[in-house]
Amino acid sequence: MCGIVGVIGRAQAADCLIEGLRRLEYRGYDSAGIATLVDGVIQRRRAPGKIAALAARIDAEPLAGTTGIGHTRWATHGVPNEANAHPHSDGQVAVVHNGIIENFQELRGELEGKGHKFDSDTDTEVVVHLISSYLKEGKSAEDAVRAALRRLQGAFALAILIAGRPDVLFGARKGSPLAVGYGNGEMFLGSDAMALAPMTQRITYLEDDDWVMLTKDSVTVYDGEGLKVARPVVQTALSGAMIGKGEYRHYMLKEIYEQPQVLGDTLRALFNPVERSITLPPMPFDLKKIERITAIACGTAYYACLVAKYWIEMLARVPVDADIGSEYRYRTPPLQPGGLGIFVSQSGETADTLAPLKYCKSQGQHILSVVNVPESAVARESHVIVPTLAGPEIGVASTKAFTTQLMALACFAINLAKAKGEIDSATEARLSTALVEVPSRAADVLHLDDSIRVIAEDLAQARDVLYLGRGSLYPIALEGALKLKEISYIHAEGYAAGEMKHGPIALIDEHTPVVIIALSDPLFDKSVSNMEQVVARGGRVILISDAEGIKRAGKNAAHSICLPKLDPFVMPILATIPVQLLAYHTAVLKGTDVDQPRNLAKSVTVE
Repeated sequence: MCGIVGVIGRAQAADCLIEGLRRLEYRGYDSAGIATLVDGVIQRRRAPGKIAALAARIDAEPLAGTTGIGHTRWATHGVPNEANAHPHSDGQVAVVHNGIIENFQELRGELEGKGHKFDSDTDTEVVVHLISSYLKEGKSAEDAVRAALRRLQGAFALAILIAGRPDVLFGARKGSPLAVGYGNGEMFLGSDAMALAPMTQRITYLEDDDWVMLTKDSVTVYDGEGLKVARPVVQTALSGAMIGKGEYRHYMLKEIYEQPQVLGDTLRALFNPVERSITLPPMPFDLKKIERITAIACGTAYYACLVAKYWIEMLARVPVDADIGSEYRYRTPPLQPGGLGIFVSQSGETADTLAPLKYCKSQGQHILSVVNVPESAVARESHVIVPTLAGPEIGVASTKAFTTQLMALACFAINLAKAKGEIDSATEARLSTALVEVPSRAADVLHLDDSIRVIAEDLAQARDVLYLGRGSLYPIALEGALKLKEISYIHAEGYAAGEMKHGPIALIDEHTPVVIIALSDPLFDKSVSNMEQVVARGGRVILISDAEGIKRAGKNAAHSICLPKLDPFVMPILATIPVQLLAYHTAVLKGTDVDQPRNLAKSVTVE
């Protein structure tokens, strides 16, 4: 969890480490620290809270040294305080760590039996003492690291300093991401390319079980068997300019406003404007032969899978099982060989998505991933990638990543339906044209921002909020409720509108706003009935609909948000933007930390 950065070179390390950590703030954290080698001696500065607190401490107590490691920590073992903050060190070894060492209690007991004293409540500290124990046995730094890694169980990424060895920096990964950056007379480690963007755009992504030894001029990578291996160096497109907040108060708002552009970017990668047809990346399998699909993701990406289930089943007539990754990975369901697994992830590093992917692959499933990071673990494990071109998403609450996932999945649904012979070229052209309209209509929805801000004043007073939707808008109700919970800390639940009378109606009173997402389609009269039942119990309806739906709702709605009229197929994408803005403005009014909500992290790389 959280972020790692490391550097070995000629310049002072501290400034570089702080800059890298600032770029990893988006992952979520509750403490931070750095360590450098000063005349061969490990020196540390750590602080609970934000990186600003760490920077202030370093200003007061400067750190020299050209080799160093840094970390932003989100607590897994041990409370968030200075003692538990990374880097951990016993004076001989310093370590920063993402992930969980599953056998740390066994290792700690063994090391305490040898006289090692532990200063923290974390699992990370066992790595420090384990390496130190091998150094005391007379092993070289390289052999001590190798021996320790063989003992560790779990998912982790590590950066390691050895006292007296300012000429070398170690890194290792198993399940958690870690990248190497190439500089001029200096080398870097980072949890992802984002941390390294100010220093270099030449990146090597380590594979599972790899460990690496860096000098200022060289990179040596070993695999899990201890054999030297070559990993490709890629050019990343990330830059410092891409992640600034610019004119926006928060990253989340900036990313909401980027949606017209990134939706267009994603569509352009998949749409042939001449033929008005969808062109997906080459498939190493025949779509016509796909008889069943399993769609798996976590959090917001899971709701993208639910929308895709409606689209694929209605258009392509292929049954879809949508599953939450953290549940699926332990159910080990039977799978017919030759099926298709669709895995959706912003980061491509989510542990609870990656594990089911590997299971499905082992069961003879074709693997298609919808990811925003084409170099990620999910992407590398897949047979084919349908990319989302959202660019870096810094806000913890997903916005543009979700809508670009919907765009990519909509393109896939059309392509599959055409391959299966369920739609003709005219229908493909109609649906594709509707997708083409989405970016500009999304910009129109953003013009409603001021009016949505006013509506949010009502939500900000609530203790509980319900969201209702039908059909492909039901997952958008779930997503709206999740967004409100994530960043405003107001309890919210999303339901299929037809389920309101099966329990949730008991919660409705004059203190309960109910957000209803409904279009003027054949089911709209049923939604009007829901509104009437809410109003009869004193509830306040916030209706998200088109102009005709708002007119038909009459006075049942206390507030209305009017969406442009488009083909119903694409409306889940447009309807997402108002629920994002509602959550954002409510959180601002509540005074919460919008970009880094409490207890949450951007990339969940452990269970």
